[in-house]
Amino acid sequence: MTIVVGNRLPNAPILRVTNSEIETVDLNDVFAGRRVAIFGMPGAFTGTCSRAHLPNIISQKEQLMDAGLDEIAILTVNDSFVLRAWGRASGAYEAGLTMLGDAGSAFTKAVGLNFTAPATGFYDRSQRYALVVNDGVVEHFLLEETRSEITTSSADALLKALS
Repeated sequence: MTIVVGNRLPNAPILRVTNSEIETVDLNDVFAGRRVAIFGMPGAFTGTCSRAHLPNIISQKEQLMDAGLDEIAILTVNDSFVLRAWGRASGAYEAGLTMLGDAGSAFTKAVGLNFTAPATGFYDRSQRYALVVNDGVVEHFLLEETRSEITTSSADALLKALS
């Protein structure tokens, strides 16, 4: 079942990958008492994620924070090494974004947002979405209908939802 507005985030282990550390966390603990945007994407270094989605978020980071967010996180179904390399190469760390790795897809499956596309080697990857959680409860949820587009799940769309 897909997560909806009003649901609490499930308890699932996630890797929080910084430029220097990797730690396994529970998002409910990390985001307790805070308003956080999570942008879910199929994978680090994939075409649309690298060329369009992540750059859009980086360019709108200050406006998103001014809209009342405490943190902006990028979540992909990748291991910590790939995610760290992407954070460095993309400028995400420099922009102050949090990189979250759902290596085993536990969180993504728990919220019902996994998909498989064998032709591209994607197994249990994350659909493309933007959501805002406030103290662990989903406040806004924007699901992209097509994985290769970033209209519904863009930083611009989330800014409109927050206004």
